[in-house]
Amino acid sequence: MLAGGSEMYRVEDTMRRIALNAGIKEVNVFAMPTGIFVSLDDGDCSTVTELESVKKRAINLELVDRVNELSREFADKKIDLGQLEEKLRQVEEQTPTFPLWLQVIGAGVLSATLMVLFLDVYDWADFPAAGIIGASGYLMDSWLKRHTKVRFLAELIAAMEMGLVAIAVSRIFPACNVNNILIGALMTLVPGLAMTNALRDLFMGDWVSGIVRMCEAAMTAIALGGGVGIVIRFLGA
Repeated sequence: MLAGGSEMYRVEDTMRRIALNAGIKEVNVFAMPTGIFVSLDDGDCSTVTELESVKKRAINLELVDRVNELSREFADKKIDLGQLEEKLRQVEEQTPTFPLWLQVIGAGVLSATLMVLFLDVYDWADFPAAGIIGASGYLMDSWLKRHTKVRFLAELIAAMEMGLVAIAVSRIFPACNVNNILIGALMTLVPGLAMTNALRDLFMGDWVSGIVRMCEAAMTAIALGGGVGIVIRFLGA
């Protein structure tokens, strides 16, 4: 669930419910964006404490939903503990995702429509340009994340690529507005869900995870703005 971008309180509550339904009398769970601490006491003077680190994090609501569903099935006694463990491993390894080509198409549609939504501007020049540039930026970001472990580098380079293409398009087609195009195109990479989860963690009292996620979202936004700003600064709009 942490790897899928779930809130901290949801992770802790799910783990606590699973442990209690498994017969553990006392459960203590502390979750952070980078790891989970759990302490189990079965009442026989034996306490087990474990730490599990989470190195890869993304937004995968399908993964979160499937884990929630399995925890409810275990609470309802539809599956036993062994089956729960096996199914959780299957979810971790086999959670379906949309193919990259479909994600790129979705990014293009999202970029074009959000440009209209935010700016209340629609024309046959900026609309398709925002979609195409948003799709290319999303593809660039996805490719870079597969080949680099440096955080925020993919967002920076993808934003620079979108800025370069937007300026090139505006010079080829003077009717296009660079500002309108980039506002729509960048929306595919803006960390909106990460910011929302950070606020939810803060409201639930999870200060560490809330602040960490807020900083992560802010750094992503800075990388996007910085990439576009560098291109506009040296090439002009």
